[in-house]
Amino acid sequence: MRILLARRDVNANTANKYGDTPLFRAAEEGCEGVVKMLLLERNDVNPNTANSSGQTPLFIATSGGHEGAVKLLLGRNDVNPNTADLSGETPLFLAPAGGMRKS
Repeated sequence: MRILLARRDVNANTANKYGDTPLFRAAEEGCEGVVKMLLLERNDVNPNTANSSGQTPLFIATSGGHEGAVKLLLGRNDVNPNTADLSGETPLFLAPAGGMRKS
C-alpha cells in the first residue's frame, strides 16, 4: 500500500463501478492503518466522495461500527459528518445501529 501511495501517478480517488474508493473500502472493512495512510499521506484523497448509494467513508465506517476508522475520519476538518445517503440517513443516525466497536 505504501509503495502505491508513494507514487504520484496513482489516483487514490479512483472508484469502482459502485463508486467505492479505496478510502471507502478501507473504512468499510475497518482497516485503520489503510484509512490513516490515505488520510495522512495523501492530501489529494477526498474523504467526502459518496458512492452510488450516496454513502461516504464516514457513513460506511459508522454503519459497520468501526470506531477507529470513524475517529480518523472525524479527525479531518474537511469531513462532513452530516452528509446523508440516498435514503436520507446520516452517520449519526447509524451510530447506534452500528454498535460502534473498536476495530
